[in-house]
Amino acid sequence: MNLQIRPILVALRRHKAGTLLIVLQIALTLAIVCNALFIIQARLANLAVVSGVDEANVFVVANMWAGIDESTPQVDALVRADLLALRQLPAVLDATPASGYPLKGLGWDNFVTMTPEQTKPTTDTAVYTGDEHFIDTLGLKLVAGRNFHPDEVLPMGAQQALTPPAVIVSKALADRLFPGGNALGKSFYTMGTAPTTVVGIVDTLQRQGVDRWSRTHAGESLIWPIRADDPRGVYYVVRAKPGQLADAMREAPKALYAQSRLRIIEPKDGIQDYATIRHKVYDSDRGMAILMGVICVVLLAITAAGIVGLTSFWVGQRRRQIGVRRALGARQRDILAYFLTENFLISAAGVVLGIVLAVGFNLWTVTHFQLGRLSLDYVAIGVLVLLVLGQGAVLAPALRASRVPPVEATRSV
Repeated sequence: MNLQIRPILVALRRHKAGTLLIVLQIALTLAIVCNALFIIQARLANLAVVSGVDEANVFVVANMWAGIDESTPQVDALVRADLLALRQLPAVLDATPASGYPLKGLGWDNFVTMTPEQTKPTTDTAVYTGDEHFIDTLGLKLVAGRNFHPDEVLPMGAQQALTPPAVIVSKALADRLFPGGNALGKSFYTMGTAPTTVVGIVDTLQRQGVDRWSRTHAGESLIWPIRADDPRGVYYVVRAKPGQLADAMREAPKALYAQSRLRIIEPKDGIQDYATIRHKVYDSDRGMAILMGVICVVLLAITAAGIVGLTSFWVGQRRRQIGVRRALGARQRDILAYFLTENFLISAAGVVLGIVLAVGFNLWTVTHFQLGRLSLDYVAIGVLVLLVLGQGAVLAPALRASRVPPVEATRSV
């Protein structure tokens, strides 16, 4: 093996510029590909986040009032009439008013403290408002405690600030606030000095936001028994009967307009099913994953082309030397092994430098952009891909070199 590697190293020293360029190209490709794969995995993981909602049967109507004043009782009466009309539709299972819904994007959230005097928050929670139909409408799973009673639901206008005495929390929030025991019957604070007591726990209830801050507090949500009566508008979350989503979405606007024409429901985004909601909120993650994938493919293709081009150039320069070796008894597989070994040494040098660059670049992103630390699994995958790619790229020119006839040794330079 030493006899094989030594002449290879001597030959590479005579072609320092080309060798160095390929080493740097492999190193940069590895560094970028490893971090790109890490970003792709993180973005795809976001796409797979479970909302807790019965997404196959739930849709949202964004209802905006037209010509409605600030009188909360008037708005509350309209909301109650709308909900009754929606629930009476043949294709509808249930409906609830809401200030927001999971995966909406931006939404209401509050800091949580365990005492009113606490200055540093214990955590941050997404806040949902809804009546006693909220859990059933979204298809949430109640794992402990009870649902709201109808007499606990309070109307709240745009200028009001309420802290209901009863609250339902997600299991993630319950575990965060009370890790040592059952959260039922225990209290915490979200606004001012009024405590709110946990009466129920739902299994999964994802937040409205999907940004970095929201991912830090993933799944930490609460539901207040509040019927949103904002004069500007309200969201109606509607759950269709299984297999009747299209019928329910078609009939819901008709039923609402039949109750009152003093409303605006945008024809484009005024009514959306959860497939559309999920697609929109994760559009940037999907786009980033695609972009990173394209970058990886392009970089790998350029690196492979560089290896093929350089090896082909070297084969053309060394035809007489290869002919001499063939004349002295070298077999085709010896010539093939020579070029494969040569390329492996170049690739190995490139991946070693690439590992350093990949880890260094990730540490920089962790410091400046608060991204996660790069797993060594991605580095290992990147190394394997680059080594296999390098050997595959050099195979064709190496095979051409192995077919150089011994007669080349007798030709003049």
